[in-house]
Formats: sequence, structure tokens, C-alpha cells
Amino acid sequence: MSHTVLQARDICKNFHDPVTIQVLKNINFSIDSSEFVSVIGKSGCGKSTLLYILSTMDTDFEGELLIDGESMRNRKEGDLAKIRNEKIGFVFQFHYLLNEFTVLKNVMLPGLKLGKLSDEAVEHQAMERLKILGIEDLALKMAHQISGGEKQRVAIARALINDPLIIMGDEPTGNLDKKNSEIVFDIFKELAEVYHQTLLIVTHDQSFAQKTHRIIEMEDGQIISGH
Repeated sequence: MSHTVLQARDICKNFHDPVTIQVLKNINFSIDSSEFVSVIGKSGCGKSTLLYILSTMDTDFEGELLIDGESMRNRKEGDLAKIRNEKIGFVFQFHYLLNEFTVLKNVMLPGLKLGKLSDEAVEHQAMERLKILGIEDLALKMAHQISGGEKQRVAIARALINDPLIIMGDEPTGNLDKKNSEIVFDIFKELAEVYHQTLLIVTHDQSFAQKTHRIIEMEDGQIISGH
């Protein structure tokens, strides 16, 4: 049974610097479990601003954000940090791996931070995620010893470690060549269709977006298609 994982209701956002500019206007959409959704639009249309709000990093907005049916309004920062760690996996354009750690340890870090499982159980989960992504043979390599495409796959494994409700990506193929972009797309598709993972990916890459389940297109801070 699919259920609504994330819902945006009339989200508006203004920047005051020094004049007031409306950067998001009446954003309404919802995402169901197992959906693979992309958000596209020209630079400056508000995609990344919206992602910051949806990921609970930015709480200064009007309207309502619901994650797993619960409103994120008026939550303390500690509460939001816990929700982020438990329910949202992040994949950015830059992988943000820690070079002084092995691949395995990088993947384990959010699980260790969550503190729900023993270190051994987190390590087991991390290896399982690396296996899903076909990179378990990299587990004991240092993060700086692997290629850019491999680093982004490690970042995806790290995003999966706490079994998030939703994975959010901000230009996750932005730094990758065509071949590695296709590998990352295929991983996301498999996660959605085989493992029922929900994905919301902001991208400039039209060919990536065209292959997702649904495209939300933005222009000038508004959704113009794909609610």
C-alpha cells in the first residue's frame, strides 16, 4: 500500500535583502511511497530553496510541510535534526565523504550518529547497502582512493543507512560524466522499483528527469507542471 510520504501545502518563501523578494509562491504537491520524482527548472527558479525547506533545513517559510503525515511546523531544532537523520537520506552534488575514513566507515556514520543499533549492526547494514550498489569491494579503501563516480555511489549508500522514508538529492549527477550519471540514475530507479524507496531529486539534467516517474517543473518560484 502506498501512502503519502511528503506533502507541501501552500509553501511560500520570501527573502528580505534589503527589499522583499518572493522566491517560492504557493507550492502544493505530495509524494507517495516508492515514487521517483524529479524537480527541474532553470537556475534561480527556486528548486534548491524548495529542497532546503522540504528537508527541514530551512524553517522560515509560510505554509505547511508534512513528513509522514506529521506537520513540521514549530518544531525545535533538535527534533528536526532527529527527523532528518531518521527519515531523510541526502545525496548532494558533491559527495562530502570524509577522506580520513574508509568507505565503510563513511557509510556507517549517520547510523552511528542515530545510535539505535550496535556498531556491529550498523556495520552489517552498511555492507548490505554497499552490496546493493555493487561496491562492497571498496569497503576498506580510504575515501580518497576511489573515483568520483564511486564516491557518489558511496554517498548514496550512506544516504540509505538509516532506512530513510525519502531520499532527497540536490543535483546528484551534476559533477559526473554521462556514464556515471547513468549508473547513478539506474541505482535510483532500482531503489524505487525493487526496494520501494521514495526519491525526490532536483536536477538540471533533462535526460535524467525524463526517465523518472514524475517531473515537477518550476519557473519563477512556482510549479508550472507536474503537481
